[in-house]
Amino acid sequence: MCAVIGALLRDPTESDFALLERVFLESSIRGLHATGISWLKREINTVIAAKPAANFLESFDLNNCINSDGNLYLIGHCRYSTSDLEYNQPLYNKRASIVHNGVISQELYENWESLYNIKTTTKNDSELLLHTIENEPLQLWENASIAAIELHHERMMIAYRNGKRPIYLTKLKNGYIITSTKDIMTRASNGKYEAKMLDMNQRVVLTAEDFSYRYIPTNHYDLQIH
Repeated sequence: MCAVIGALLRDPTESDFALLERVFLESSIRGLHATGISWLKREINTVIAAKPAANFLESFDLNNCINSDGNLYLIGHCRYSTSDLEYNQPLYNKRASIVHNGVISQELYENWESLYNIKTTTKNDSELLLHTIENEPLQLWENASIAAIELHHERMMIAYRNGKRPIYLTKLKNGYIITSTKDIMTRASNGKYEAKMLDMNQRVVLTAEDFSYRYIPTNHYDLQIH
């Protein structure tokens, strides 16, 4: 069990950052072993530490993640580890960063390349998802359990689930926050905001153009991602 977090906010205020910090703290109930974030600030930056969110936030100021356009594009992960503390999330490449709650493959790491024709650099099976985000991941990994958020250079985030893991979206006056459960946002906001579960097997695209979101079907990938 882990937690995923996402925030796309226009001109975030101190109260927005306070809420986001509380979201991280509440999310850490689902994972105290490691915390990580990726954010867009001219390029995608990532910081990961093998510590709970409370300790992570003591040494990292989320205010420093504001992009040059004044907006915040951020994803985060709180990990519960059943083995070791290697290969924590977010996972990233030159194009995007992802956070994922679930299981993509239970096959041995040594067999991934021969089974899926994907060469990985970690032993975290979520990396298989990272390498296939442009290839209908919900269909490709239909037997997996997925709740994921992608952060792209194009000031865009994509969130989705396949019904085997939860993920929720909360609308604020200046953007959106994504959480793993409804209760996380309820506790973080003291009941001020109500999170809505994302529709199953559809991807939600959040963009900075008009700070709106839209669903796109799993069999249609019309996004210009480079």
